[in-house]
Amino acid sequence: SGTDEHGLKIQQAAAAAGTSPPELCERVSGLFHQALTQAAVSFTDFTRTSEPRHQRAVRHFWGALRDGGALYKGSYEGWYCTPEECFLPESQLAERRDAQGHPCKVSLETGHQVHWTKEENYMFRLSAFRDPLQKWLRDNPHAISPDPFYQHVLRWLEEDLPDLSVSRERSRLQWGIPVPSDSTQTIYVWVDALVNYLSVVGYPETHGEWWPAAHHVVGKDILKFHAVYWPALLMAAGLAPPERIFVHSHWTVRGQKMSKSLGNVIDPFACIGRYTVDGFRYFLLRQGVPERDCDYYDEKVVKLVNSELADALGGLLNRSTALSINPSNTYPCFSESCFPKILDYRGTKAMGRASAEDYEFVASVASLPLQVASYFEGFQIYKALECIALCVRQTNSFFQRHRPWKLNRKDPAEKLWLDTIIHVTLECLRVYGTLLQPVIPHTADKLLSRLAVEPEERGLSSLTFLPRYNGKPCPFEGRQLGPDTGILFQRLEKSRQHQIETKKL
Repeated sequence: SGTDEHGLKIQQAAAAAGTSPPELCERVSGLFHQALTQAAVSFTDFTRTSEPRHQRAVRHFWGALRDGGALYKGSYEGWYCTPEECFLPESQLAERRDAQGHPCKVSLETGHQVHWTKEENYMFRLSAFRDPLQKWLRDNPHAISPDPFYQHVLRWLEEDLPDLSVSRERSRLQWGIPVPSDSTQTIYVWVDALVNYLSVVGYPETHGEWWPAAHHVVGKDILKFHAVYWPALLMAAGLAPPERIFVHSHWTVRGQKMSKSLGNVIDPFACIGRYTVDGFRYFLLRQGVPERDCDYYDEKVVKLVNSELADALGGLLNRSTALSINPSNTYPCFSESCFPKILDYRGTKAMGRASAEDYEFVASVASLPLQVASYFEGFQIYKALECIALCVRQTNSFFQRHRPWKLNRKDPAEKLWLDTIIHVTLECLRVYGTLLQPVIPHTADKLLSRLAVEPEERGLSSLTFLPRYNGKPCPFEGRQLGPDTGILFQRLEKSRQHQIETKKL
């Protein structure tokens, strides 16, 4: 991860704030670094495009484009949008009035004002790459996902693909990397920024260890830069396009786009304070559907997190580890006589003490790790969490159905069945805790520690569910459970603002 720091809008923002671009970038990039750290997002590297290693990589990349004959000098004019740092065609503009009531043109997509700009720049022969780009996408149907965005890029490539202006006059833009051997020009901020994917893996010397096995995660608003310009630039520099580009949509707030002018921008620090890191992460990943915009509001977060984390998951752990039900505080034994293995549970009558419904439920939990791994791999985190939430509900139903609190531990036959119910429930919780680690790391750690699952026993590749059902030993059986640390996930309160609004209604 990291920050893209050059460009005209940064230069203008620094001037407006009465500071220098490097000072502004130091402060803002620090805030991004802090936000990621506070949100428990780990990264192997936090790169900044103002760093010397990046500037060196950009100069080398420019040289590769020049030596390959992909650049030429030409005059360029058009409508330029400073906040988006790009020229926009007439088809993407609308007529509006500015704050003073004067007519002006704005970007249809963002509403930002555009200005007519004419200058001499270096141009990139983007038009020469239509066929190679189309071939790349036809040969790699999963290169861009979800599919609607892949289709979108294919449609772009059927339209006119004009050459791209890849530098700006240095007299107008000083905050950027100068064009090698032409100090009158500054490298276009997007060409500079995109090279960060290479500079961070050691370009131009050691990038071969990683490239092209790179997966980019990008917002839909910058898709053209990543899926058209970037692959073409890479091809021109003699490199392969990235392996995958995962695209995500945006969050709206009560159906409206977030904007500073509307005053509806959500502060992630405030959300982490209100919902906890895990609660906020869980909501965003559970409700965030990459292919379409998703709506955010406070009550939705509180309702989802309370029902799925505090009640369903936390309640299940609480009930199945309560001393009244499990006085020895151990991972109890599984009884094959109570829950005998059957090859096909469909249409089979119940055996032992387990019902046909129990066999169905155990089969769905057994298939969960592979299902979740596949959804994670395909960037469909929300689907993985949907499957886990469904299995948690099934486990609660299983526990409720057999009422272990009604069974008499002093009766040997009853004790076998009671221990089996708890064993199956704890095995389910162990699977959920393992699978939820990337999403709610603190809560998953608390859950697995309570089940006495050691750090080296928490991997996805070695995750086997209910081995005793398949006649194999279970390493947890008979193990003393970890210390009881109280409630797994504290229920969230509705925000004060929401309570006031509800009273008004």
